[in-house]
Parts: sequence; structure tokens; C-alpha cells
Amino acid sequence: MPFADWLKRRLVVIAGLGTLAYLLLPNVVVAVFSFNAPKGRFNYEWQRFSLDAWRDPCGVPGLCGALSVSLRIAFWATLGATVLGTTTAFALARHRFRARGAVNALIFLPMAMPEVVLAASLLTLFLNMGAELGFRTVLIAHVMFCLSFVVTAVKARVMSMDPRLEQAAQDLYAGPFQTFWRVTLPIAAPGIAAGALLAFALSFDDFVITNFTAGSTVTFPMFVWGSAQRGTPVQINVVGTAMFVVAVLLVLASTVVGHRRDRQKAIERSS
Repeated sequence: MPFADWLKRRLVVIAGLGTLAYLLLPNVVVAVFSFNAPKGRFNYEWQRFSLDAWRDPCGVPGLCGALSVSLRIAFWATLGATVLGTTTAFALARHRFRARGAVNALIFLPMAMPEVVLAASLLTLFLNMGAELGFRTVLIAHVMFCLSFVVTAVKARVMSMDPRLEQAAQDLYAGPFQTFWRVTLPIAAPGIAAGALLAFALSFDDFVITNFTAGSTVTFPMFVWGSAQRGTPVQINVVGTAMFVVAVLLVLASTVVGHRRDRQKAIERSS
């Protein structure tokens, strides 16, 4: 087989593998250097293999405290954005009202606006309100910019739903609550889960808006930025690697569960 024909048949696969390698390369570097034992303050050159950082991930003062703050903010921001975003998505997808177009534009505005402009605007708002910058202001800001992503994910799922399924449930004498709980919510669940995971990742990773609204509160991204000015502890790579592994395991678990459900449905249909 000529090389040109072989390349044409496998071009999509090669491009996909190249893109995947490009995306994963930084994560591989972080994972490798989490086992490094640097001589100086900066963990930029490989010296020798060591498990010291994995044995004591909280060995750097303030790291685990900042990580705890980021996880708590991400959890509550995800919860608030998911609840508000899901209800908003259902309202925009299922109901017609005069300000529907304006609400759609306002919902997507935080996604289109430069993050530094949004951060400066939020800081101005909090200062004019006399609010003390800290955990609460960061949480409010995170719920606000995560809301748009949740609405986008859930709304796309709701608009693709077949309304005949809900009508069939109502024909079988299911009430509005039963129809929503047993039919609508399970169908919309993948979109809600996707929006929640995206909100958690964005909240945990955010630096610009957090830096403007945090006051004396230090999150994990802010701790990493501060550490980079005077040295990069190996424990930062340990935490990054652990978060990456957890995210991959969650994706794999959801994929396995989805395949099992599809198999079960196929078995039920064949029987």
C-alpha cells in the first residue's frame, strides 16, 4: 500500500492522537516532576526520583489550607450555580416571556466579557456596597460566572428532549411532580452533571476574579502564583497530579456507567 493512501486512511486518527498528546503533555510534565527532588527552591530541573512530596503533601506551610479554601468555594459555587442555572435553563427552554431574549443575552454576557474586566467590575460593586472582601465575595463572584456555563449545558440538554415522553407520562396519570421527577429530571441529568462538573473545574481553577475579590483569603491558584515568585514546591505538582487523576477517574466512571445503562436498555428491548 502506498504511503499516501495509508496516511489518508489514518489521518483523522493521527490528528486525534496528536491533539490528545498536545493536551496531555503539560499534565505528564506535572506528574513526572511531582516525583522530583530538586536541589534549590525551583522545581524546574530533574534531579532524582523521590517520594518525599507524596508522603508529605502538606509539608509546605499554607498549601493545604489554600487547597481547603478552594475546594469549599468550588463546592458551594457549584451547588449554587447548578441550582440557579438548572432552573434558569428550564425557564428559558420551556417558557415564553417578553424579556426572554434580553435574559439570554445577559446570561451569556459573563462568558463573552474579558475576565479582568468582570473582576474589576465585581470589585467596584463590592466596594460600593461596603462588603468586606473575603470568602463570601469570592463565592458570590464564582456563582455568578459559573452560572452561564451551567445554563448553557442544561439548556442544550433540555431543548433536545422529546416532549412526547412527558406527554406519555401524563397520559398514564402521572402528576406534574411525578412527571418531572421520573421522566424530565433523569433525561436532563447528564446535562446537569456536565454543567456541575464544568462549574467546579472553573471555580477551583479561577485566579483573576478571585485575586480581585479575595481580600486576605488565599485560594490554591493564588498560593501557586505566590509560590512561583520565590520557589515552586514539589507539593504543588503532587496536588495537581492528584486532581488530574481524580478528574480522569470520574470521567471513566461516568463512561462505564453510561455503557452499562446502554447495554441494559439493549437487553430489555431485545427481550
